[in-house]
Amino acid sequence: MLVIIDCHGHYTTAPASHTSWRERQLEAFAAGVRAEAYRLPTDDDIRASLQDHQLRLAGQRGIDLTIFSPRASAMAHHRGDLAVSRAWAEANNDLIARVVELFPADFAGVCQLPQTPGEGLDAAVAEVRRCVAMGFVGLNLNPDPSGGAFSAPPLTDRYWYPLYETMAELDLPAMIHVSGSCNPAFHATGGYYLAADTTAFMQLLAGDLFTDFPGLRLVIPHGGGAVPYHWGRYRGLADMLSKPPLREHLMRNVFFDTCVYHQPGIDLLVSVIEAENILFGSEMIGAVRGVDPETGHHFDDTRRYVDAAPLTDEQRHAIFEVNALRVYPRLSTLPHQLIENPS
Repeated sequence: MLVIIDCHGHYTTAPASHTSWRERQLEAFAAGVRAEAYRLPTDDDIRASLQDHQLRLAGQRGIDLTIFSPRASAMAHHRGDLAVSRAWAEANNDLIARVVELFPADFAGVCQLPQTPGEGLDAAVAEVRRCVAMGFVGLNLNPDPSGGAFSAPPLTDRYWYPLYETMAELDLPAMIHVSGSCNPAFHATGGYYLAADTTAFMQLLAGDLFTDFPGLRLVIPHGGGAVPYHWGRYRGLADMLSKPPLREHLMRNVFFDTCVYHQPGIDLLVSVIEAENILFGSEMIGAVRGVDPETGHHFDDTRRYVDAAPLTDEQRHAIFEVNALRVYPRLSTLPHQLIENPS
């Protein structure tokens, strides 16, 4: 039986009490006082926030399991200090853990990290370990916690190695995902996200990270940004920089998702990138929520595009299920009744 695993879901419909606590937390930081303790929304509020939204749409679109993380644009690592970021990450991750407890057959958890520009990664490592103990299967890594200044070291810098070492130890992947933009030159979801995806790939190309971490797995979302469209450029740059061919240099470790919201884009993605490097994702109720007037279907109903793409049954099976189980091996330890270990 084919299992459809959506690798890219965010809790964009979190209860109002959750988002209002964040507002009060930031107000307290600005006032120089301690924020009130966070309280999880009630189970009834959590159920209501999902049943008529992500759960309903997943059922309609035939998605069996969503790899679910906090709302990306609300991570806002550039706001507050490290203590604020740590408390906000813990609140978000506790909420995701409760979602998974309530709907274990529908969601698997991925954690937000406490990141702050100019700070180290000890808090991030500690939060990863805490979340793995709660059953999480991966993490979201923000390569630019400044919110658009791109002041962090490149992803190949040793600054990031404590996190990569933890990921290697725990056999965890990361999705590379920025948050909200504080730079007016970058529209968050239309400019900043795609620029960051493309920039992350180039950082990896220019370095040799996977020599030190040969088992590390990184998912670049939104179809890899501009990368598949400019694949010849990146192949040429690898040659100019005296790097091995991309298949050897990066593509044992780097994966793209299918959060591309039209058929020609998906067709390009699957014609350029090997099927073994593509994971199904929709970012449902995320950046683009409307109905495409040209098709009459929601832009983010990406299963339709994969179903219609020029793929063999084996390739489609890999994109929908097998690749997610390889990249997120902890999925196979969860009590989802449909998932088996990949062959």
